[in-house]
Amino acid sequence: MTFTSAVTAERPFTRRSVLIALLLPLLLVLLAAPPAAATPAVTPPAAIEWTPCAEDPAAECGTLTLPVDWDAPRGETFELALVRRKATDPAARIGSLVVNPGGPGSSGVNAVLNDVYAFSPEITSRFDVVGFDPRGVGRSHPILCAVALAEQAPEVIMRSQADFERRLAHNEQVRKDCRARTGPLFDHVDTGSVVRDLDALRAALGDDKLSYYGLSYGTLIGQQYAERFPHRVRALALDSVVDHSLGISALIKGVAWSAQDSFDEFVTWCAGDTSCALRGEDIRALWADLLARADRGELEVPGRPDISLTRMVLINEVYGAFWRPNWAELAEFLAAIDSGAETAPTTLTSSARPKEETYNDPVQIMCQDFHVPIRDYREYAGHLRASAAVAPDMKISPRWLPAALNCLGQPTPIPNPQRRPHVEGTPPLLLVNALHDPATGYPWAVNVARQIGPEARLLTYEGWGHHVYGRGECVTSAFDRYLVSLTVPAKGARCAAVPPDRTLGAPPDGLLSALRADGSPRT
Repeated sequence: MTFTSAVTAERPFTRRSVLIALLLPLLLVLLAAPPAAATPAVTPPAAIEWTPCAEDPAAECGTLTLPVDWDAPRGETFELALVRRKATDPAARIGSLVVNPGGPGSSGVNAVLNDVYAFSPEITSRFDVVGFDPRGVGRSHPILCAVALAEQAPEVIMRSQADFERRLAHNEQVRKDCRARTGPLFDHVDTGSVVRDLDALRAALGDDKLSYYGLSYGTLIGQQYAERFPHRVRALALDSVVDHSLGISALIKGVAWSAQDSFDEFVTWCAGDTSCALRGEDIRALWADLLARADRGELEVPGRPDISLTRMVLINEVYGAFWRPNWAELAEFLAAIDSGAETAPTTLTSSARPKEETYNDPVQIMCQDFHVPIRDYREYAGHLRASAAVAPDMKISPRWLPAALNCLGQPTPIPNPQRRPHVEGTPPLLLVNALHDPATGYPWAVNVARQIGPEARLLTYEGWGHHVYGRGECVTSAFDRYLVSLTVPAKGARCAAVPPDRTLGAPPDGLLSALRADGSPRT
């Protein structure tokens, strides 16, 4: 078919010429307009130069240069610290297994150097095990804050609006100090930024898809990686699951419930085990009496006159014993305190104040991931009452609550606030949680698995403590089969509890162990 122009009589137009004629005015406008700002391309990551680690020459250390702000990739950069233990059977090698020990604030480099996970030969023969210190942590441009200022933190248990105002003012001082000492990276340590670092690391390692093991807060990294890069997932094994969908009220009550659940399990164990130093005692009544005596200043740590055994310190140390768990030692410790003995087994950390001027503060990472909109003392006191209602013995979670209070007054919007995970198009993700975990309670894992949907497969370990891998053949082989062969457990699968092992579940070197009970830093 031909067309006739009303301007040039009887001049035939082809479809192509008509299209040109219609688009020409638009093209002229675009050419006359100023050029739009181009989105800069992200420079592909350079190859990692691996060299023997100073701490262990059998491992290789390296760094990866990454942007401080992924939305300004041509701006300032930092060095992501890495460590690698190569697969012991190169012929059977699958690829890299990137690991993160959570915290937030735990060092993945230290975890691999010190073989914290004790991965089975099935894993170490088939994978290069790669650890990294997330941005702001350890060797990766750490967030630096003044020790002297942190030691001035107000008490966790506030009693008035004036106390609340002092906490807000102190938090603002800390943020200003940390930002001044750390530089621009301070405002870009959220998990969303870490996820983009992780994908750059995957590419630099030469892996088309990511194999990953994340513990505790490291499970949040895994969840958000699956959400942002679903088609780059090979296998994500998430051990002891953090639920990032919770508002502050649900978070405070949830962590208190988990602490109380572990206390209840300790009481049950003591009633039935002849090795319990408190067997036959009314442990709940004894505990209530110890708390009251601590409030009156009547308790001392056996053999440690330098430690004031306040209510918060006492709750904190009992909570710490639940991580392995280490019930026998806990019972002996409480019996010694009650009797006034001069010695007792204890996992107490030295209270000697650190000599360094600065410390690496992992709380600032949480403050960019969790919005804490507590407006005043009245609202805070309501949270404390709700916490005590679900935890009549423990009252609070003594490490999560101080961390949350250090985020009060955080400028909004924060980079990565709480929300449900939206994961679609990934291979199956493995979620594993202990039924009685004091830090990341089992209900969190159930909720996250439900939110993720068919892509998630939850394995329940019917035991205790924080950190499941290595707690018996059942759970360990389930992790290994998934990571090696991508085989997930059957729906509803459960692994029976094994006797508590003192070598497992030690608190990480991140947020949950970075603070003393008074809110000051452990260094």
